[in-house]
Amino acid sequence: MSQAAEIRLFTSQDKAAWLPLWKGYQNFYKTQISDDVSDTSWERLLNADEPMSGAFVWVDGEAAGFVHYIRHRSTWAKGDYCYLQDLYVNPEIRGKGLGRALIEHVYKTAEESGCSRVYWLTHETNTDAMVLYDRVADKSGFIQYRKML
Repeated sequence: MSQAAEIRLFTSQDKAAWLPLWKGYQNFYKTQISDDVSDTSWERLLNADEPMSGAFVWVDGEAAGFVHYIRHRSTWAKGDYCYLQDLYVNPEIRGKGLGRALIEHVYKTAEESGCSRVYWLTHETNTDAMVLYDRVADKSGFIQYRKML
């Protein structure tokens, strides 16, 4: 990771830094999330009473990426699980350890909160990211099924 990189939780002043990265993440996955949903998500990410959190990686004073994560109960463990829902690093500066630093931030935060597991999903075509994921976590072998409501 760059010497000038810093991981920092979101603050209420950060929406203008978050939004272009959030849009870049959506573009990567070829999806569009409404402004209304994005606004609600941003408010939840900042609300200490919500189980959602988020952090930036800043490089040379610029937001270079983010991570969103959600704590929740599990019937399989006493400690909560932590779902790393979204991870994004500006494509222009990938490969410098910034994604790994964001994942390690989630690991540390989850452990400090008493969580027993951190997990996430990625699309099967996201092969570049899977190179990193294979180094920092174990594949579960589970396949996701879903029904949109």
